[in-house]
Amino acid sequence: MPTLTQLQYIVAVHRTGHFGRAAAECEVSQPTLSAQVAKAEEQLGVVLFDRRTTPVTPTEPGRRLIAAAQDVLAAHARLMDAADSTAGLTGSFTLGVIPTLAPTVLPWFLRAFTEACPKVELTVLERTTDGIVAALLDRQMDAGLVATPLGEPGLDRRVVFYDPFYVYAHPESSILARDEVALADIERDDLWLLEDGHCFRNQVVHLCGANHRALLGNVRFEAGSFDTLRGLIDQVGGFTLVPETYAQTLPRDVRLAQVRPFADPVPIREVSLVAQRRHWKGAILDALADTLRVHAPRCLPREAGTGNVLPVDLDD
Repeated sequence: MPTLTQLQYIVAVHRTGHFGRAAAECEVSQPTLSAQVAKAEEQLGVVLFDRRTTPVTPTEPGRRLIAAAQDVLAAHARLMDAADSTAGLTGSFTLGVIPTLAPTVLPWFLRAFTEACPKVELTVLERTTDGIVAALLDRQMDAGLVATPLGEPGLDRRVVFYDPFYVYAHPESSILARDEVALADIERDDLWLLEDGHCFRNQVVHLCGANHRALLGNVRFEAGSFDTLRGLIDQVGGFTLVPETYAQTLPRDVRLAQVRPFADPVPIREVSLVAQRRHWKGAILDALADTLRVHAPRCLPREAGTGNVLPVDLDD
């Protein structure tokens, strides 16, 4: 039967769609990896991959066997982690964080978590929601810090806080004349958005009905970060929506002059730690979730029922 190493090579080829990239990922030469995959195919009596396609794709019988190989590797990882767990919270752990949370949330808890769990080898990757979900389902990541719900039945969530929305506007924007902004006050032609791929953009589109790029004369532009949007708005006008996690990082004079809260019902996003059901690193997941809850700013509500809110997600 194929060895664990051969199964790792097979899964790497499936994940990357390329023998060369799989070899680089596994830190072996391509001829070595190719030979081991071919040997496994001979042992199983099945051709696993169609090598004529680009990227390399599994054959129909190969799909079933690759899924079984993933299960075997996951079971082996569970066995090793169970052995490690006798020494307490220990082992490797990979966490994905979406870009609209990474710059603001990571500083809250990283130091506290590493001090509380010094034997956990934590790897943090900044990825989009789609990338995190795909990596979780493919068992290439242990958990993700994302806006929820995701509508993915294979993943469980541990809610850590709720993130209210605010309006950030040019100093001369008429929307700043209001102490609070209603959703009906949003003029979509002046609304700037993050680029495609950001779940926060999708939430704003879902909330405001905006599905186009903001215009500046004959220029269409979408930003990859709130800081880029802020600089653009300060120069040319308009406004955008930002979460409180970002608004709290702004200087006090900027918040007073250019940030306005929403009137009830306040749009709000749920932020959770998500992972596969029955994850064998549940103790580390619980420790991460607890650290996030304890060290999040007190202004962020911990329960959905806090105030008159309008939860925003993509499953409505």
